[in-house]
Amino acid sequence: MPDALGGASGDGRRQWQYVAVPNPVPTVSRRHVLLGTAALALFGGALSACGNPPAPDPVLDALTGQLGRARSDSALAAAAATATPKFASALTAVASIRDAHAQALADEIARRGGATTTAATATSSATPTPAPAAPTAQQVVAALQQSADGAGQAAAGLSGYPAGLLASIAAACTAAFTVSLDGATS
Repeated sequence: MPDALGGASGDGRRQWQYVAVPNPVPTVSRRHVLLGTAALALFGGALSACGNPPAPDPVLDALTGQLGRARSDSALAAAAATATPKFASALTAVASIRDAHAQALADEIARRGGATTTAATATSSATPTPAPAAPTAQQVVAALQQSADGAGQAAAGLSGYPAGLLASIAAACTAAFTVSLDGATS
């Protein structure tokens, strides 16, 4: 027999409403909050990584440029030492000094978080290239002058250890072409 609230169920229990009413306050577990926070942190980190790339470091650019010059000067002086017996010992010393400069620059670049890659040269087996003429001591002097000028200008725009390193490289290059290779220009 039905009652005033909507009727009786077949098992004798009274039912007071016809439809289930959802709970107005959702329950959130601690686990859901923690997972949501972790997901938000990951998404925020990924989103910030998609922004603008970091600006290039002028110190690393200066050091990397001088590293290439040091390696080039060392190879040039070593090649000229074999071709110029009169200045062989001075050119060998210059090659050694420029190797030391290259190592110091590579160490500083690595310390600052930059990459020091060596340039790999590809050789073609199809067409042999003629051997270049042996460099002269005058070419080594010209290369050292350019390296000294470049290192000095780069040092003027920097501060701290990189400026001191480049200034000492400029001084060593100047001493090498003015003192060690003085007679090579005549």
